[in-house]
Amino acid sequence: MLNPILAQVHDAIAQRLLGKSEAIRLALCAILARGHLLIEDLPGMGKTTLAHSLAQSLGLNYSRVQFTSDLLPSDILGLSVFDARDNRFEFHPGPVFSQVLLADEINRATPRTQSALLEAMAEGQVSIDGETRALPEPFFVIATQNPSEQMGTYPLPESQLDRFLIRLTLGYPDIDSELALFQRVVGRERQEHPKNLPSLTDTQGLQTLQAEVDRVSATDDVLHYVSRLVQATRNHPNCALGLSPRGALALLEASKAWAYLDGRQYILPDDVQAVFSAVAEHRLVPVAGSTTDSRQLTRELLATVNVLRQV
Repeated sequence: MLNPILAQVHDAIAQRLLGKSEAIRLALCAILARGHLLIEDLPGMGKTTLAHSLAQSLGLNYSRVQFTSDLLPSDILGLSVFDARDNRFEFHPGPVFSQVLLADEINRATPRTQSALLEAMAEGQVSIDGETRALPEPFFVIATQNPSEQMGTYPLPESQLDRFLIRLTLGYPDIDSELALFQRVVGRERQEHPKNLPSLTDTQGLQTLQAEVDRVSATDDVLHYVSRLVQATRNHPNCALGLSPRGALALLEASKAWAYLDGRQYILPDDVQAVFSAVAEHRLVPVAGSTTDSRQLTRELLATVNVLRQV
């Protein structure tokens, strides 16, 4: 990671989330590509820690909402309240009017409340009481969710999953990382890790980085490789729902961000392969009754789709 600011952000987060360098890098990819991020895992794996750390280290103002079954759309978007003194309605903005909305355990809210974010995530605006209101720039949703088989969860619909550029999982820490975590709890390191990370850049700095990612290029051969992967998701016999055009563009944008993190201004097939699972898995829907899940599908596609064009 050649960019010094991004290297500092990565290292700062890695000090709080031990042994998860690849997940941190994927999260940075989502932000650099102006995409939303979904972090799915069991409780206690560090999902919220990663979301908080990203917002703090990038210097973005953020709001956190704990999604529950009784949460209403107005709790996120805001509402108009009648002011009897001025004889008019006054709009009180909700937490969505921040640069980063941390949607904690998003799949514990009802589908009605989940859908309140669809317009915000796709268009950077919300429509309330017949009026369209722009959201701050940049605007990101960083959502966490528990596995769908856990009690009290509502699965996110495909239309919402498609709005997340990247989905990642953290998984259990390796033994060395877990031992280091234990040392912090029982040893002298405990006071050396403050709750809040310092801001290592700001809105303008982040937008400059995003503009540099925009300039990352790709050869026709790489673009054809991306196209073949996308077409393969749509034509696979065990895949009922392949990548949409939005998903295809997400794959390309994430690949550009991954290349930029390596200090390059051009995409390699390796970049596409590095982000393919994180971009595609949550968008692919296996055929009903199939024993192949979306993770197996992405691995099979990466193994079978040729990198080089067939002459």
